[in-house]
Amino acid sequence: MSDRCMKSVPVSLNNPSIEKNQDLCADCGHCLAVCSEEIGVARQWADKSADAFSCIHCGQCAAVCPERAIRGKSHWREVVRAINDPQKIVVFSTAPSVRVGLGECFGGRPGDFVEGRMVSALRELGADYVLDVAFSADLTIMEEGTEFLRRFLTGSHPLPQFTSCCPAWVKYVETFHPERIGCLSSAKSPISMQGALIKTYFAREQGIDPGRIVNVAVAPCTAKKFEISREELCSSGIYQGIPGLMDNDYVLTTRELAEWITESGIEFYGLDPSSFDSLMGEGSGAGVIFGNTGGVMEAALRMAYSVVSGKEPMDLLLKYRPVRGLDQVKETVVSLGGRDVRAAVIYGTRAAEQLIGTGNIDSYDFVEVMACPGGCVGGGGQPIHDGEEWAFDRGRQLYYLDVNTNLRYSHENRDVLAMYETYFEKPNSHKAHMLLHTEHRK
Repeated sequence: MSDRCMKSVPVSLNNPSIEKNQDLCADCGHCLAVCSEEIGVARQWADKSADAFSCIHCGQCAAVCPERAIRGKSHWREVVRAINDPQKIVVFSTAPSVRVGLGECFGGRPGDFVEGRMVSALRELGADYVLDVAFSADLTIMEEGTEFLRRFLTGSHPLPQFTSCCPAWVKYVETFHPERIGCLSSAKSPISMQGALIKTYFAREQGIDPGRIVNVAVAPCTAKKFEISREELCSSGIYQGIPGLMDNDYVLTTRELAEWITESGIEFYGLDPSSFDSLMGEGSGAGVIFGNTGGVMEAALRMAYSVVSGKEPMDLLLKYRPVRGLDQVKETVVSLGGRDVRAAVIYGTRAAEQLIGTGNIDSYDFVEVMACPGGCVGGGGQPIHDGEEWAFDRGRQLYYLDVNTNLRYSHENRDVLAMYETYFEKPNSHKAHMLLHTEHRK
């Protein structure tokens, strides 16, 4: 079926991330346009049958649908049942972009920083623990950055290395460019690392039976719902010999959490702020800017420069403008140990496709790709403003948080370093690979 015949993107009933109410669909074509021109998936399947359409779960079709015919699949009622089960320990982990998007759902300004109220709302809803995914973003930099340095300095694996934090991008590569799977970092996304650690390290430290834990990730992203359903992301169960134990059990989007808060009658802006729990509850500024396009690259370059040079990153890398901003493709060159690292930052898988198709992507050593506009701050699960994109305002707030924290480097996060000392030994160790890395497949 060509894209001239297809009026809207098809959504299968077993799609784990999004659902479609065909009765509400006006065949306006907004979803098809974004899927074709920004994401590039509809374009890939233009000459194939609609039944063969392969979704990468980014949710941008839901973000642009004026009729709300397409929306993220809701799981908060299942989480309520877990909270009401006295045998369950419910742990929430919140991604950086949620704290600068959630307030908009309650009349807040674009990019309002509502971390404290968000944590309080989750406690009001029944959370046993509330943790910060920025902690595992720091861990991701340690693992993915170490992997890149090994590739770059020894030539042990294919270059360029692709980031693997965005599950929609990973699915895109696996589906449309399986020949490039070797370029993907084997490091899990921060949310996937967080889930595995909560049911192993955190459970051990807190004296909790991991079988009782229900992990709930709160994310700006519908693709995370697909990601946690992947069978290979059950490393905590494999490591501990517990069949069927998944690393993460549910993902709620920013909009979904807002719906739950509203349904529960909580006055969000009337809440007193509270803090994350201490263990796995602190991330660096580098971990926080993960929510922006270019944030992963900037955080990785800070860490890589420090490791190779043996000194603090130069001031330039603390506000690295070449990888910031909302240009779809940005590129830069950074000297590491007397060698130049050629890096590219891309958002929109259609833009990445153009570089792959021309072969220009091979001119780089390190490539960050995020599917959504502006990165996670513009994710498919973030608040919708009828065609008005507020990713820039949310992203600006994340950079402000980075500048105004005392901890700006992933490799200086004391809790992360303590975890390596007592649990993993070092980045990319055998145990780290068991719990923090995965295999990508066609």
